[in-house]
Amino acid sequence: MSEESNFIEIDPKESSIPEIHRLLLGGVAPRPIALVSTISKSGINNLAPFSFYNAFGANPPTVVFSPSRRGRDGTTKDTLNNLYEIGECAVHAVTFEILHQVNLASTEYDSDVDEFVKSGLTPIPSKKIKPMRVKESPFQMECKVQQIIPLGENNASGNLVICEVILFHTDKRIFKNNIIEPDLIDLVGRNSADYYTHASGESIFKLAKPSGNYNIGYDNLPSYILKSKILSAHNITQLAGSKSVPTDEEVKSWSVLNNIGKITKEELELEAKKALTDNNIEQAWKFLKLISINKYQ
Repeated sequence: MSEESNFIEIDPKESSIPEIHRLLLGGVAPRPIALVSTISKSGINNLAPFSFYNAFGANPPTVVFSPSRRGRDGTTKDTLNNLYEIGECAVHAVTFEILHQVNLASTEYDSDVDEFVKSGLTPIPSKKIKPMRVKESPFQMECKVQQIIPLGENNASGNLVICEVILFHTDKRIFKNNIIEPDLIDLVGRNSADYYTHASGESIFKLAKPSGNYNIGYDNLPSYILKSKILSAHNITQLAGSKSVPTDEEVKSWSVLNNIGKITKEELELEAKKALTDNNIEQAWKFLKLISINKYQ
């Protein structure tokens, strides 16, 4: 069976809206969640979460989220109506601690219901906008709506709400070395169906960006590395990101100094894999170069 035969093709024009919605939620994930506070002309607070959301620039600071039309009849919801009327909102990070309350706020209450009251979250006054902020969120943004772009007028059509952040409120306790620390802010992300991602603890890992403007790339890796049954794709990419490779002379001297005898090709690859697990790329290269020096096939 070929890899291609494992795939199915789905044409959105030949599929139901719920099916396409499920595909997007499962395949485009995890997604950050915006907890958005708005207010109506009559002064009624509204609070709702949106996972079609992200940041799209720092100058000016810009966040975008999408309140979709209702899937059943194409009507618009309170958040979008309020944004058209008032043109302001407060956007908040959703942490694990408040997730259940945020989930409760997603209930489709009538327009005259205040979701702050229903969810138990605490409204606090904003400084530059009318909508209230959520006290419990450690990352709050006061925003002015710059543009609303309708993506359709059908059931489940989205509306891109482009907002400029005019004031940030951040809890100083989420910072470490002037960076928002994942374990301290303890965010959650949205996946498919009822699934969420807890973005802290063992779920967090580091991956440094490539430095400079050069690395050797896959195209300069020896075929015995590319065809390895022991090294993972991740391991091979670590090697491809190298700026340089030890010379044969350096490897021979290192081998003698460390009393590395003539071990098998498999053993050398296993040692290289251990080194890569510890992010010791130079040592991994030395083990792997011994494969060619020793003329293993």
